[in-house]
Amino acid sequence: MASSRIDSPQETERTTGTATFAKRPNIYLLEVFPPKAVSYCQTLFNTVLPTDPEIHNWRENAHSILVRELIISADDIARAPKLRAIGKQGTGIDIIDQDACAQRGIPILNTPGVNAQSVAELVLTLTMAVARQLRTISVNQALGKEVRKDHCCGTTMIGKSIGILGMGNIGTAVARIFQGAFNSPVYAYDPFAPADAWADVPHTRVSKIEDLLPHVDVLTLHVPLNRKTRDMISMSQFEAMRPNAILINVARGGIVNEDDLITALNKGLIWGAGLDCHVEEPPTEKRYKALWETGKVISTPHIGATTAQTQVQTATEAMAHVFKFLTAA
Repeated sequence: MASSRIDSPQETERTTGTATFAKRPNIYLLEVFPPKAVSYCQTLFNTVLPTDPEIHNWRENAHSILVRELIISADDIARAPKLRAIGKQGTGIDIIDQDACAQRGIPILNTPGVNAQSVAELVLTLTMAVARQLRTISVNQALGKEVRKDHCCGTTMIGKSIGILGMGNIGTAVARIFQGAFNSPVYAYDPFAPADAWADVPHTRVSKIEDLLPHVDVLTLHVPLNRKTRDMISMSQFEAMRPNAILINVARGGIVNEDDLITALNKGLIWGAGLDCHVEEPPTEKRYKALWETGKVISTPHIGATTAQTQVQTATEAMAHVFKFLTAA
């Protein structure tokens, strides 16, 4: 097991591998990260782990921090005079006050693209689970209810079309998976992607979300949460979708209007939904009982990137980004 801290949080001279750093930066790991990533971190930084009492002094002493889910507020930034960089495991940076960082010139160093394959695989998993009604079947069996073949009526996916909102790394991986697995026609929407994006991925590019909704059997979201994307999928979008359509959200809670989703499911406007992201995380029965009682939703607690391999890769890459920034000439 790695020790809770390597040296003190003060700057020291140390030789590691290929270089000697007269003023070795420190990093405070504000959450638990994989042991392999921690060991790597300790070759680069004076590392303070969550188990060290010094962790509570990060605002006073930290040159850099690494987070995964912890919210970093404008007040946190204001109280951290030595802070020069923030590492973020994963892609989304909405948990960090970006305006406060910009005012101080503190970069938020995330890891876009590293988790693309694992998130895309979850899109496939959720889609198939919803299509084959696996939540209802498995829950009823676990409750001791009799579940027979004639109680089940899923839907096949071969040849079904998919609409992808967001043509980044994850969206690209999703397109390739669905084309390979199901020969799916792909519709894509991204107002920021260049005109020649996905030149090697057969697809139909649309300029408005509404232009793809009537044509897709799966709608999957891969956009950040911001003022423009909040409630991007709400009642008007559900009303335009196919009644056999499956909605997948592995991006951020809040992009889908959850109350409208309940209504859409109960009215049969869409087939079902697979949600890895919720407004409240982790999702609780108190908040989501009505959604889950539709029997048409599978929820997971934001696990898109939580494979053993991806957790190590995203953590170490974030650490490397921070180290490169802090030690740049």
